[in-house]
Amino acid sequence: VQLQASGGGLVQPGGSLRLSCAASGRTFNGYTVGWFRQAPGKEREFVATIRSTGHTYYADSLKDRFTISRDAAKTTVFLQMNSVKPEDTAVYYCAADRSLILSRLRYAPDYDHWGQGTLVTVSS
Repeated sequence: VQLQASGGGLVQPGGSLRLSCAASGRTFNGYTVGWFRQAPGKEREFVATIRSTGHTYYADSLKDRFTISRDAAKTTVFLQMNSVKPEDTAVYYCAADRSLILSRLRYAPDYDHWGQGTLVTVSS
């Protein structure tokens, strides 16, 4: 599956932004789809993921502000970002995999398919 991330941009602290990850060529049926982010000079970190069952998992530090969801057709996965902070500034990537086990959901190298990333800048 090919992934296309979009929705990034400049947002003020305290604002909201919704990112989208669209599947190209097929649906996300049977896939776990996750969001990761990478800030300048830092390692890529786990943000959230949604399994094919619909179960969702979050980084502990983000679960109160970010929400992952998908459309009914399973063609797009969203990341709703609320009350954003300057430290949320990063390139956000979506990723997908068909065979992740529960204990590996937060590990970027275990995802086989990646989108190109979308830049989120939180600044006044």
